[in-house]
Amino acid sequence: MGTLVPMTTPRKSRLDPLTMEVIELIGTVVGRYHEEYEREAGAHALTGAQARLLALLSMEPLPMRQIAVRLKCEPSNVTGIVDRLESRGLVERRPDPQDRRVKLAAVTDEGRRTARQLRDGLSFAREPLAELSREERVALRDLLVRMLG
Repeated sequence: MGTLVPMTTPRKSRLDPLTMEVIELIGTVVGRYHEEYEREAGAHALTGAQARLLALLSMEPLPMRQIAVRLKCEPSNVTGIVDRLESRGLVERRPDPQDRRVKLAAVTDEGRRTARQLRDGLSFAREPLAELSREERVALRDLLVRMLG
């Protein structure tokens, strides 16, 4: 009987120092972004989850299930977050014009203003990015898109 040969080549168990440095830098950027996002959300008496949902809905109205998928959480959690935002007049539920059995969550005018204020208050990414040339920002964007690819 022959020897079994693995179908794939084993991964290197150790990452090279440059890759480790890039991973650490990405982690630091993500951590600082989340800290600032939470701080800015708190300044508007919102939780981070409420602020993220508001930002998401400021782009387009969405059904609850789609919000849950995008935020990577349970639909029941989305219902509670929408309830709290709705009680503050930042979000409303409306029938989906394509399927009236489905309810969409949508920002109100006040919700759109709050989402814009939240976005405008995030200086961490905006200020360092402003120091990069347009070509550098395009290159960074393209590399990030490729990583997510």
